[in-house]
Amino acid sequence: MNLHLSRRSFLKGAGAGMAATSLGALGFGELETAFAASIRPYKLARTTQTRNTCTYCSVACGIIIYSKGDLTKGEKAEVIHIEGDVDHPTNRGTLCPKGAALLETVKAETRLTQPRIRKPGSDRFEPVTWDYALGRVARLMKDDRDKNFIAKNAQGVEVNRWLSTGFLAASATTNETAFCTYKVVRSTGMLAFDNQARV
Repeated sequence: MNLHLSRRSFLKGAGAGMAATSLGALGFGELETAFAASIRPYKLARTTQTRNTCTYCSVACGIIIYSKGDLTKGEKAEVIHIEGDVDHPTNRGTLCPKGAALLETVKAETRLTQPRIRKPGSDRFEPVTWDYALGRVARLMKDDRDKNFIAKNAQGVEVNRWLSTGFLAASATTNETAFCTYKVVRSTGMLAFDNQARV
């Protein structure tokens, strides 16, 4: 690669580098940080902040989702920026590469935004409403529990077990939510209970 650099260009570059170094030596090293901080509010001006938990793993890092669009005025909110939550005790604002790419996940064309069902004998999934999906899950669970619930074992000891259905919990949640999930699942009698964090 041939690099043609004139004496004038060389002196300009060297002078700019010396000026920047001198400013840093004189205590102006925070200028760049201050400049970036002054620009940031404009980027996120008039956005709504929503605190959430990263969806990827069991670390449960805190994130802040910035969206534009006023739902009270009938506008559609659009996520424009996602960053780590500096006030979150788990990650203190840092994110792994997957967490840092959450915005691309949200905007992915292949991302599912509503539940879908594949009916028996069908070769495709059909979109359904959340009310239908949750109602169907609840109905199927209730029917299975009524059919397969074991109140007492062969010795007549009360065991209250439901062995025909299992539950897989998500790990991207708080300890309090995870404990509530555990209590609800165990109260139904389910023994097959696992967590995404272990899997």
